[in-house]
Amino acid sequence: MALIKEFQQVPSDTQKIHGPVTCGYRTFTIEGRRVLQLDTYGSADREIPNKISQSVQLDAEGARALIEIITEAFPDIIH
Repeated sequence: MALIKEFQQVPSDTQKIHGPVTCGYRTFTIEGRRVLQLDTYGSADREIPNKISQSVQLDAEGARALIEIITEAFPDIIH
């Protein structure tokens, strides 16, 4: 699990869409700090289907940064 503190655009020669999975989310507050946690679950063809595969957390600062990235990547979905 990781609390994302910074986003950094990186170059990549690989452009591929991965298989679909479910992403669960939850929010909680620890010591006055609000956190959003995203958990992805293994696909149906994995050894242990539906087991949490990755978890990432965002606090308010990380969420603001991600909103900026999403707005830049998909300008037509923000009203």
